Amino acid sequence: MSLYPFARSVVAGLIKPTYRIKVEGLEHFPKEGAVLLCTNHISNLDPPVVGVTSPRKVLFMAKAELFDVPVLKNLLKNFGTFPVKRGGGDREALRAGLKVLKEGNVLGLFPEGTRSKDGQLGKGLPGAGFFALRSNAAVVPCAIKGPYKSFQSLKVVYGKPLDMEKYRQEKISPEEMTAIIMNEIDKLLKD
Repeated sequence: MSLYPFARSVVAGLIKPTYRIKVEGLEHFPKEGAVLLCTNHISNLDPPVVGVTSPRKVLFMAKAELFDVPVLKNLLKNFGTFPVKRGGGDREALRAGLKVLKEGNVLGLFPEGTRSKDGQLGKGLPGAGFFALRSNAAVVPCAIKGPYKSFQSLKVVYGKPLDMEKYRQEKISPEEMTAIIMNEIDKLLKD
């Protein structure tokens, strides 16, 4: 048994009952092929919550600083997580992300680039738009509706994949594409 399914079941057993996680929209999630999963970011627990509620294994980008912690570095690598240097175009991280998508996997991103301090959806960074436009991945918006409080309900909502064909044909910029993705996440948060 590989580490991912075992760890996923352990984490699910801990956090699902603690946060009474409810999941909506799984029927929208593509069963196969590349998926760019774009989610709001309100807590350090967001990656494991998305990881245990997604119907497929999610490979995340994570801030490079996390890979400076020896034990955490090995754990993250075992889960397929790869580092990104924030604050600029990290070409190595962009190549790694495109490779994940080219291989038909699910790439999980938090387009805001950092956790929201007030729980409100922030502005997305152009990386999400870059991956959406430069790959053939289905782009799935996702909303985590908090709060993360023990024994209170937390909801994860998966939206319908965006119609990327029209955006790819329109030759829009990564910034414009990210704004469209963020708008879809915002709609899920407000529903």
